[in-house]
Amino acid sequence: MRSPGAAGQAAGSALSESDQQVVNRLQARDRVVRAHESAHMAAGSGLITHGASFTYETGPDGKRYAVGGEVGIDVSQGRTPEETLARAERIRAAALAPTDPSAQDRQVASQADRMAMEARMEMSSAEPSGDAPDNEISANASGPAASYAAIASASAGSGSRVDTYA
Repeated sequence: MRSPGAAGQAAGSALSESDQQVVNRLQARDRVVRAHESAHMAAGSGLITHGASFTYETGPDGKRYAVGGEVGIDVSQGRTPEETLARAERIRAAALAPTDPSAQDRQVASQADRMAMEARMEMSSAEPSGDAPDNEISANASGPAASYAAIASASAGSGSRVDTYA
C-alpha cells in the first residue's frame, strides 16, 4: 500500500532536474506577471476597460503559466479640463502602479502627462486675465469648457473611447 505522499513524490520525480528548473522559473514569472496586472487593475478602478488578459507558455509539466499580460485602460479625455486633469492623474497612477513598470506602462504614463499638461493649459487660458485672446478658441464667447462639452456630447452618442494597454 502506497502512502499519499509517495504518489506526490512519484509525480514530482517525473520531471528531470532541468525541467523542474524551467517549471520553477515559469512559476516565478507567472506570480510576477499576475501581481503586475493586478496592480494596474487596483490603481485604475473606474478606468479599466477590461480585466487582465495573459499570454501563456506551457511548461514541461503540461501546465500553462502567464508570461505576459495587459490591462485595458480608458485614456479618453473628460468633459471639462478639470475632469481631464483628474483622469490624467488617475491614468498615470494606474500605469505606474506596478513596482516594475514596463516600457508600455511608461508610454501610457507619458501620454497621461501630456494630457494633464494640455488640460492645465486649457484651464489657465480660461482664467480671466484682461489680455487679448491668443487664439480663436479663447476668443470664442463660450470658451474652452464649451469646446470640451461639444467634444464630449459628439463622442457620447457614438460610444467613443480610447483604450490603451498597460
